[in-house]
Amino acid sequence: MYERYLDNIEALISVIRETQAENIKRAAEIIAESTIAGGALYVFGAGHSDMMASEITYRAGGFALANPIYYEGLMLNVKPVLKTTLAERMEGIGKVIMEGVDLTPRDTLIVASVSGRNSAPIEVATIGKEKGAKLIALTSLEYSKSVTSRHSSGKRLFELEPDVVLDLCCPPGDATIKLEGFEQKIGPVSTICGHIILNSVIVGVVEILIEKKIDPLPIYMSANLDQGKAFNDIIMEAYKDRIRYL
Repeated sequence: MYERYLDNIEALISVIRETQAENIKRAAEIIAESTIAGGALYVFGAGHSDMMASEITYRAGGFALANPIYYEGLMLNVKPVLKTTLAERMEGIGKVIMEGVDLTPRDTLIVASVSGRNSAPIEVATIGKEKGAKLIALTSLEYSKSVTSRHSSGKRLFELEPDVVLDLCCPPGDATIKLEGFEQKIGPVSTICGHIILNSVIVGVVEILIEKKIDPLPIYMSANLDQGKAFNDIIMEAYKDRIRYL
């Protein structure tokens, strides 16, 4: 069974490679342009999509200017965890989440939502656009097109006219393996696909910044390497006005 799952992951990576190359390149260009202009990157997701923000924040080989937008009521550390499902569907929550997030037209906002149907990601994306930030949507188009919006606007994330849509290429329901005699599939794939796509984007950003001779590059070294702290201290000092999580 696990071999079927690994086969599914390999197949999806191939689909991402074949269908998302231009979108990954465009997303990298947007973030690089934002960096050169003095802006920062912000990332939001609710529930398991929250891990998209965590994946590229303050990590080895990661982009130092990736600022997570966390909201405790939407993270899986709450109890009961069912609250997160209710909270992300609640209209008006986006305004609360974005309170104090100083997005500017120089910044880029990534909003991650596999289904793209709930209020939290829709409102965060909408407010980000209203503030003039570039918007990158990370969502599954097949999944999202198979469901209706839960927001009164009637729109799903991909319908908010993002500057680019990064398609997770995940099936409706996320899970990929059907068991005989059991309705619910197993083997979810959205987190793996999302992390692959986001890290591919960051690799693209670095390539552009190197070409533009940006120094120092806003990329972290592992803090568990002996030279890591000294290396990262230079990055943090150079970009202290755009790193909001320290």
